[in-house]
Amino acid sequence: MNEPTRTVIFSHGHLSSPQSLKIIELEPVAKETGFDTLAIDYRDLQDDPVARADRLVQTIRQQREKPILVGSSLGGWVSIRAAETLPVAGLFLMAPALFLEDRVPDGVVPESYEPHCDRITIVHGWHDDIIPWENSLRYAEASRASLHLLDSDHRLESALPELKSIFERFLWQLT
Repeated sequence: MNEPTRTVIFSHGHLSSPQSLKIIELEPVAKETGFDTLAIDYRDLQDDPVARADRLVQTIRQQREKPILVGSSLGGWVSIRAAETLPVAGLFLMAPALFLEDRVPDGVVPESYEPHCDRITIVHGWHDDIIPWENSLRYAEASRASLHLLDSDHRLESALPELKSIFERFLWQLT
């Protein structure tokens, strides 16, 4: 009998989709490393980040093993929020929308985030003009997450080879 395969669950950003360039580039890396993949479509919940997090929590509950969450921008916030509700194997966050709760309904900016997972890696671009890289540094410093600051912008498209390499190392650490 084969062991169940752990799943990597992708959460796209605010105005993006499950067909975003980062998901298209990272999904084969996950599959080649032996993981199943799933990209959640949040486009019907474009302006409701809390409902996005609730959808992700429901998806996590359907998994046989603790999944790995991969989130970009608002998808990073959604991933960390879901991991505060249910344990996950790891978080891979790209330019996560942390400490920006003025953009969500309750408007409360937490002092910290408390996800239930063993490994967290954050990748952020030095030239991000949407979400300050300092927010990722603040979280990484408090949580001892691995932080990679790349010579790129919010979308990280100019650093895709480096991003894929960091993601692959992250996955190997969880196998």
